Amino acid sequence: VQLQASGGGLVQSGGSLRLSCAASRRTSSNNAMGWFRQAPGKEREFVGSISWRGETTIYADNVRGRFTISRDNAKNTVYLQMNTLKPEDTAIYYCAARADSSPRPHLIRYDFWGQGTLVTVSS
Repeated sequence: VQLQASGGGLVQSGGSLRLSCAASRRTSSNNAMGWFRQAPGKEREFVGSISWRGETTIYADNVRGRFTISRDNAKNTVYLQMNTLKPEDTAIYYCAARADSSPRPHLIRYDFWGQGTLVTVSS
């Protein structure tokens, strides 16, 4: 599975962006999908994850209430709507897929990774 993240860019504090992650195909499993981010000099961290059918989402505490994950399985695409952005949200955002239908917050649980898209939030 190849994952292509897009939609990053420069936005002012308080603004919004929507990231997209397009998968080349499904794996043999129904894939839960996740978003992670990595800021300069920091480790990659969990942002959020969505189950295969979209009925379950989980979020990191620092984005809950501001970010929303959704998916369109007909298009093999997952979205990350980011609202009320803060300078500390600046990072490269990665999408990832699990060979399992349940969302998980742990990086090691993900089997496929995209190349990342840069989000910069100015103060």
